[in-house]
Amino acid sequence: MTAFRYSALAFSLALTMSGAAAAADATGLWATEAEKSHVRIAPCGEGLCGTIVWLKEPNDDEGRPKRDIFNEDESQRDRAIVGLRLLSGFTAADGARWSGGRIYNPEDGKTYTSKLRLRDDGTLKVEGCVLIFCKSQIWTRVE
Repeated sequence: MTAFRYSALAFSLALTMSGAAAAADATGLWATEAEKSHVRIAPCGEGLCGTIVWLKEPNDDEGRPKRDIFNEDESQRDRAIVGLRLLSGFTAADGARWSGGRIYNPEDGKTYTSKLRLRDDGTLKVEGCVLIFCKSQIWTRVE
């Protein structure tokens, strides 16, 4: 093989590997189903966390920023939804899966066990479970 062919092969392998690495990266900004909110997923501690950074309807009926009014902990009910940590404690299970996490649902004030999976089409499957009963959403990358 000529030097040119070796270089071309090395370059194409590098592109393939960097594409796979990018595809398996859940960090970034994600739109939840129905574009109700945007969640920024970023490293925290030894895993991944996600914070609500945008709401489609950010204000309540009186025009004030929405608060965490359904939280089971009464002392937390005055905190704003924007800026709320939604995902926490996720650790890599394999190249495109994260497990051991928790997801908080501000619509019912409860926290559920959760896992994440990056799908081949670039979307993120977010699953929350109680015992063996699970519900999932498909999130779309915003950036």
